[in-house]
Amino acid sequence: MSTPVTAPDRRAAATAAELGVGARFSLHPASDDAVRVILDALAHADRDRVTVTTDDVSTLVRGTEHDVVRYVHDVLAAAGRDGTHVAAHVQLSRGCPGEVACALPDDVVLSAVAPPDLPPTGLRAAAHWALYPLDDGTPGHPGDHMRAIEQAIAVARARAAVSASHFVTRLDGDLADVLGAVADAWLAAARHVRHVVAHVTITLHSPSWAGEAAGDAAGVDR
Repeated sequence: MSTPVTAPDRRAAATAAELGVGARFSLHPASDDAVRVILDALAHADRDRVTVTTDDVSTLVRGTEHDVVRYVHDVLAAAGRDGTHVAAHVQLSRGCPGEVACALPDDVVLSAVAPPDLPPTGLRAAAHWALYPLDDGTPGHPGDHMRAIEQAIAVARARAAVSASHFVTRLDGDLADVLGAVADAWLAAARHVRHVVAHVTITLHSPSWAGEAAGDAAGVDR
């Protein structure tokens, strides 16, 4: 897929609807009452500014970049309120050619979207995150997806603790900072690459953290 020219006098910037902005996510509470945790979390978040469809696999969210990320943030925060160990899989997409974006010309402007402002939750989160800037390049200009990924990781460092791992980047911090780092990097890459996908697995209240605290109290080296 070609990288569009961003001269403002060429065309008006594409809207979120034209770019096919959205998310899919699923919640996995480690609880005998998992259905209640999921349904309560979905009901807690305000969906007035997004379109939400849930099936037997995941929940689809459509809307602007800000509204989509804010809804996912609110659902995850609600799911973690009662201390249940929760894992969540989240995918963010902008510019998917399988959506209406396939009708956009190559010189469409990619609008710069400011990162969403997510309120702190007080919930510790850890995540494995991967970014996919699907830059196929243009004739005479080969795609350089690693450049976009490296820039995105630098952006994420401003919000969360970042460490390298196999096939992913690890993020640690408040849930708002972890998800905010993912969103910031996703939107930063989307300024230059039409189709960008971010995938993140987030854990809240991991039982492994209790072991860390016990080890620290006993003076165990890690």
